[in-house]
This record gives sequence, C-alpha cells and structure tokens, in this order.
Amino acid sequence: METTVMSKKKTYNVAVVGATGVVGIEMIRMLETRHFPINRLRLFASERSKGKKQNFKNKPINVEVLDSELISGLDVAVFSAGAAVSKEFAPIFARKGIFVIDNSSAWRMDPDIPLVVPEVNPDDLSRDKKIIANPNCSTIQMVVALKPIHDAFRIQRVRVATYQSVSGAGSKGIQDLEQQLKAWAQGKPIPNPKKIPHQIALNLVPHIDPFNDNGYTKEEMKMVDETQKIMGDRNIKVSAICVRVPVFRSHSEAVWVETERPFTMEQIFKLLRNAPGVVVQDDIKKAIYPMPLQAEGLSDTFVGRIRKDLTCDNGISFWVVSDNLLKGAALNAVQIAELLVQKNIL
Repeated sequence: METTVMSKKKTYNVAVVGATGVVGIEMIRMLETRHFPINRLRLFASERSKGKKQNFKNKPINVEVLDSELISGLDVAVFSAGAAVSKEFAPIFARKGIFVIDNSSAWRMDPDIPLVVPEVNPDDLSRDKKIIANPNCSTIQMVVALKPIHDAFRIQRVRVATYQSVSGAGSKGIQDLEQQLKAWAQGKPIPNPKKIPHQIALNLVPHIDPFNDNGYTKEEMKMVDETQKIMGDRNIKVSAICVRVPVFRSHSEAVWVETERPFTMEQIFKLLRNAPGVVVQDDIKKAIYPMPLQAEGLSDTFVGRIRKDLTCDNGISFWVVSDNLLKGAALNAVQIAELLVQKNIL
C-alpha cells in the first residue's frame, strides 16, 4: 500500500464519524497506513455501536456515541455516517472550528461547499470552508482519468456505464451477495435481498439509488452533476447508466469521451501515464487491462483499453477501475485532510 509521510511536525486531533461502518473502518486504516500526523484519534458511531472498539496502531480505541456535547478539542473530522447524520452534526463541528470531510451526499451539490478530488481541484480548499464534501465513488475514479484530457483538449461530452461492486451498497450489500452465493452453492433457495433491489448473485441489476422523474437514478445524476462541479465546467455533457454487479469490491467503468480539440492517441497515452493517481494498464497483446480483483486494496485509479472511438472524430473510449472503498471513499477523504496540512490550511 502506498503511504504518504507528512512533512510538518505538528500533530492533529482527528475524529472518524461512522467509525464502525465499511468505509469508516477503511478511513481508520488509511489514517494509519498513510501516517497522518495524529495526536489523538476519536471514533464516533451510533448508539448501536456503543461499547465497540477499533484498533489503531495496534491499540484499541473505544467507539463513542455521537453527541454534540462531546465535540471539542478536534482539528478535523472525517464523516461516513450517512446524509442525515452529516446534515445534523457537520455544522456543529464546523461552528467549533473543526474541518469536516464528509463522505455522504448531504453537501456535495451545495454551491458554498467545495467538492474535492485532490488530483483534480485541490485549489477549491480554503480556510473559510470548514465543510468539505467527498464525491461519489463512481465519480471520483472517472474524473481522475478525465482531468488531464480535459485540460489538454477540453471535453465536450462523456458517456459512462458503471459496473459497481456490492460494497458500494454497504455491509448489507456485501451480505446480499455472500448469502446468495452460499445458498446457490449449497443448492438452497436464494434468500431475499436486504439491500439490493433484486438477486445480485449470478445477475446484474441496472438500478442504484432511487429513480428520478427523468428516468435516471440518483446515482446516475450524481455522476452528471458532480463531474461538472469538480471539473469546474458546467458545459461538459454527461450521461450515465449505473449497474450493480456481483463483485465484492472495486468499481469498473466504460467511458466514452468527446473533446473539442483534436488529439493523437500517443498524446492521450502520455497524458494518462503522467497523470497523478493514474496507472495505465494497457497491453492487449498480453491481455493486460484493469480488473476489479487486481485493484482491490490499492490506492490508484487504473485505466486501460484506451482506444479511438469509431463514432466521432475527437472521441476516445477507455476502461477505468478503482477500489471504491479506498480512492472512491476513505482514501480520497484522507487525501483531502493531507492537503489541508500541506496547504497550511489546517
């Protein structure tokens, strides 16, 4: 696992809110493996997690029940506790001068809240913006790959089909796939799903989040709106279809891009190979391309199957894979915290 050693000697009091969830656990691990300069780590969760402990640097830390009276003496808090909790508690943290990096959908499209992917728009961070939104997992990995292309050739249109793992639906999504696969292997009736709308084992479900009146799901519209906000260009046209697949971890995406200015494929390959956070895996003669199994547990965004789009002059298509619990959530949040330190904002 890639690690980052912070250059400043100062240490910080940090909180993880939603510390017992799938993403919260990864946030704790990222803070440890990337050596974030922590003086004290506090862990918060709901009442049902009372009495639990989580390990940090081989020491158990008690999980506290989130209560406004307990919020003090902190510098930064990373949230992964859902939109309702974020709406209630993030402003309380912020009013006490604590930076909040929130992984829910609560603040992403608020015009006064920065929506940040460090490789794409680090300059959106500032001292006066205490609440910072962490984008949707499927958006993050796509914009990391889009950024260098947009800077060089101006993207006009993006079409994307996602292949999203069950961990994106949280622990209940993981349980759906585990229990259904176990029942199938034992020749037993497939149990009813707890989270995903239909059986996911041996199946694909083109339905993530509720549907809007326009026929797109909320997840699909997140990719539209968040991409435009992060890239700082409302003129980029985005169309998405999001599909849940029977993979435990890592999201995959097929992306088609149309640019304003012409390019050569050599230029595109060079841009992606030099892009921060991107690893190009593209050798079709050796059957080398990104796959979710190989991306699991890694911090990079992997891009392959890079080729000219046959339907338009200035078009390319490619395949993007990244660990949705890391770069798609926990890692991106911790990278934002690192940026606050590096920019002397925190």
